[in-house]
Amino acid sequence: MARWLRPLVGALILLEGAAALSFLHHRYEEMVQALFHVQSQCPYVTRIYSIGRSVEGRHLYVLEFSDYPGIHEPLEPEFKYVGNMHGNEVLGRELLLQLSEFLCEEYRRGNERITRLIHDTRIHIMPSMNPDGYEVAAKQGPDSNGYLTGRNNANGVDLNRNFPDLNTFMYYSGEISGPNHHIPLPDNWKSQLAKTYSYAHGWMHRGWNCGDYFADGITNGASWYSLSKGMQDFNYLYTNCFEITLELSCNKFPPEEDLERQWMANREALVAFMEEVHQGIKGMVSDENNNGVAGAVISVQGISHDITSGDKGDYFRLLLPGTYTVTASAEGYQPQTVTTTVGPAAPSLVHFQLKQDVVRKPPERKASGTRMNNKALQKKVVPRATRRGTQK
Repeated sequence: MARWLRPLVGALILLEGAAALSFLHHRYEEMVQALFHVQSQCPYVTRIYSIGRSVEGRHLYVLEFSDYPGIHEPLEPEFKYVGNMHGNEVLGRELLLQLSEFLCEEYRRGNERITRLIHDTRIHIMPSMNPDGYEVAAKQGPDSNGYLTGRNNANGVDLNRNFPDLNTFMYYSGEISGPNHHIPLPDNWKSQLAKTYSYAHGWMHRGWNCGDYFADGITNGASWYSLSKGMQDFNYLYTNCFEITLELSCNKFPPEEDLERQWMANREALVAFMEEVHQGIKGMVSDENNNGVAGAVISVQGISHDITSGDKGDYFRLLLPGTYTVTASAEGYQPQTVTTTVGPAAPSLVHFQLKQDVVRKPPERKASGTRMNNKALQKKVVPRATRRGTQK
């Protein structure tokens, strides 16, 4: 999810480094070897895990960078890069392998910018989401690869058309005045994320790419062409993850001699985009005993898309610089609203401490008519009998 551009000094330090990984297309076994090589070179800040297996049994490996691998630290945002969703679109796969090697090498060199990024962010890098499709495309190679050869997985499924279709549900929810956070993003939102990448890229921001023109090198996906059941929409509607799609090459399977040029064009952009995940506000939602409140809803006035706090009560909300009215609410608690100002640098810390909602008992109903309980009868009858008995 995203970040702001660091000072120029950081960029200059970054550009001095060079990845040691060879610029070639890595088949599955070679990709796995490259990932485990990085992990062995930086064992204290990396971890490799698998999110499952492909149809043909290949592990879907993820390389994690963190100062505490395998642990979510409260108030530390998480970021992910996923490549090679379509098996025959291979540049992202090679760039993420280069990025992994680069982060490790620069961390070992003591690069202040990269060290800060790894210590302050939990980074997940998945070079290949579709290793089966890649192997089909790689067998033909870059010279004779068909436009659709290897695009789908081994079951013939397009992985970017196979997520739950939450759009339909959200549209229906809006019609019945139910929860609806699926609305077009404001134009300035693209300036927080997509422009960060395009302007840090070697030439993407110039606009002309692959025979088409996109102002600033970016476009609204639905304006370009519409699709349903995509991963980007699913992440936005089902989780707290905000995601953009990076189309990086006019050639789905570029020749190996073009890989180094592509890496140099994308290197700064890949790092700058990760830094954007620290933009906005973050904080803890706790109860009166300082226990984290999980699942609290964080709402920003004027933006119809809420996010929720995590298991430990921490939350992260991407926002552009400006002043916002933010509300935290949770079942069983009284909501709390604050006004905060977001700057262009570090995220603003906004904590919430929610008071438990007191359930008041309804008032007791008073007796009506002539019905009275025994105590009332005693109070009313006994004194009257005494007075009668003393009359002369």
